[in-house]
Amino acid sequence: MNAGDRLPPLEIPVTRTLIVAGAIASRDYQDVHHDPDLARQKGSPDIFMNILTTNGLVGRYITDHFGPRAVLRRVAIRLGAPNHPGDTMVLTGTVEEADGERVTVRVVGTNGIGTHVTGTVTVMVPGGAGTATAPGGPSPS
Repeated sequence: MNAGDRLPPLEIPVTRTLIVAGAIASRDYQDVHHDPDLARQKGSPDIFMNILTTNGLVGRYITDHFGPRAVLRRVAIRLGAPNHPGDTMVLTGTVEEADGERVTVRVVGTNGIGTHVTGTVTVMVPGGAGTATAPGGPSPS
């Protein structure tokens, strides 16, 4: 891996189940993440994904690419356009820096209404960044 290298995109269908399950798993019981009527009363067209779910999906994107030995060291994200049910979020990444086992990736996630998430992830890859794998982990031998 070298600065400027791009990771393959990852498409994530944004389902109602993903949004609600992510909120429950992160113990975020805000009504805007599970109750469509209350979300609409608060000005949203539907429920929307919480930041902790997005954070987990960004982490998954990086570890899926770099493999099971990759260790996330820093995840810094900012949310933009909300993820609503029925949309698809597409995560993309560009290597900003690769120094031995330490790699910093700029991540962007977009959906049908704009940019949902931007940020950087620093990951340690034992054995060096040259051992990166395709999304989904290494291919079977």
